[in-house]
Amino acid sequence: MFNIATLLETSARVKPDKTAIVFGGHIRLTYKQVNEMANQVANGLQAAGVRKGDKVAVTCPNLPYFPILTYGILKAGAALVPLNVLLKHREIAYHLSDSEAVAYICFEGTETLPMAQEGHAGFKEAKTCEHMWIIPRMPGADSPIVGVPTLTDLMHQRPSTFETVTTRPDDTCVIIYTSGTTGRPKGAELTHSNLMLNCMVIDRMSRTQAGDIMLVVLPLFHSFGFTCMMQAGFYAGATLVLLPRFDPADVFAALQDEKVTMFAGVPTMYWDLLNYKDADKYDLDAIAKNLRLCTSGGAAMPVEVMRKFEERFRVPILEGYGLSETSPVASFNQLDKPRKPGSIGLPVWGVEMKIVDNDMNELPVGETGEIVIRGHNIMKGYYKRDEANDEAFRGGWFHSGDLGYKDADGYYFIVDRSKDMIIRGGFNVYPREVEEVLMTHPEISLAAVVGIPHEEHGEEVMAYVIPEPGSRITDREIVTWSKQEMAAYKYPRHVRLVKTLPMGPTGKILKTELRKQAAESMQVK
Repeated sequence: MFNIATLLETSARVKPDKTAIVFGGHIRLTYKQVNEMANQVANGLQAAGVRKGDKVAVTCPNLPYFPILTYGILKAGAALVPLNVLLKHREIAYHLSDSEAVAYICFEGTETLPMAQEGHAGFKEAKTCEHMWIIPRMPGADSPIVGVPTLTDLMHQRPSTFETVTTRPDDTCVIIYTSGTTGRPKGAELTHSNLMLNCMVIDRMSRTQAGDIMLVVLPLFHSFGFTCMMQAGFYAGATLVLLPRFDPADVFAALQDEKVTMFAGVPTMYWDLLNYKDADKYDLDAIAKNLRLCTSGGAAMPVEVMRKFEERFRVPILEGYGLSETSPVASFNQLDKPRKPGSIGLPVWGVEMKIVDNDMNELPVGETGEIVIRGHNIMKGYYKRDEANDEAFRGGWFHSGDLGYKDADGYYFIVDRSKDMIIRGGFNVYPREVEEVLMTHPEISLAAVVGIPHEEHGEEVMAYVIPEPGSRITDREIVTWSKQEMAAYKYPRHVRLVKTLPMGPTGKILKTELRKQAAESMQVK
């Protein structure tokens, strides 16, 4: 059997009483408890008709439910489809339908982020999705939506033992949605083998130990948090301290109170921690003494931020590189080799990378081209996207769409993205998707979306909008409307109303020119 649920089962067998999950300071679950609850989920899903190879979608922040549901779904032989908790109903409907999910489990959310309301509206639009369960905010509470059962109903009186369904190494384990600037989000199919080998690589590079305490603030629905923290943590039998959202005060409190040894984040998180005005309220010396390793990914880490953080907390930050399609780790600055600030490091064990031109010719040291990758970490493919797969795997290598170069020591450096993708606070924002939603507004004729530099988030979303003739819509009205229609990390914070957009001879909008204009206008302000 090669089901990655064995990560949990092995730790539950070897160290049943070891704390697996800490949440909120008072919830502490052992490996035995997590495994038994995952078994109840698996039994409930099987009773509902979920079979091997089916897809089950989950909307859930970093709560103990997430790993319980993950391993319950995988034990049942199904594939997990984790959804961003910020998605709106139309986006949820698309993901459920595109993945052909047969079941959907959704956290209730809060008054400001009503996940279950958005989820239920999306569920009703997804014709292939047969079942939905809601996780109430208060354990054991009634469903907030009449007629929709709860997770408690799914697990009620189910056995705490389960014979895990046998899966093959190349069976799909998880479908994580990603996208480019063309088309709608695509589901990257990652196999049990992809994830198992990525966990082994992470464990080898991080030298993770059972005594490690890992602070998990990266969203578990994202490949970085899902593989590098949750799966790798369970592989090592470590303790995971879960935080549902990033807040510097909560992070410092957890680092201090739980004696955290490992932390992973995107660069903006390190920036926020460095600039948090009340940091001195915490025992920073004790925090620094306990921390043995930090890792960064999701976007390029500014060298100055890295230097200041390492100096203040006396802990190395190892920067790596990867994509959802690469499970995600492809390269890393490793503990047993010299680090180069600004570099994404060396290819990890079992993975090859090279820099090529448009004709797939490998470029010499120092020359910029596209980064292509092959190895055990490469996804099975985009779900139901034959044309996209043909493009992504040209010449037998996965094409990252990222531009970079390699130095004489074999270290890789990112120069730019060949795609127009925006990375806001570690989340990928795809301009065409935002543009298509904007243009559903009756008073918007055309829209072009670009990323502009932002000190805290790395990039911010900016939209250039041509209104319909006679429209009196304002930029603030568009921002307010967008906020209701798109996930919080996607909607444009800046809107500029224009009469025309710069275009090339073929009619293609010149986004390079728009970015230049945006940068100049922001400087003027």
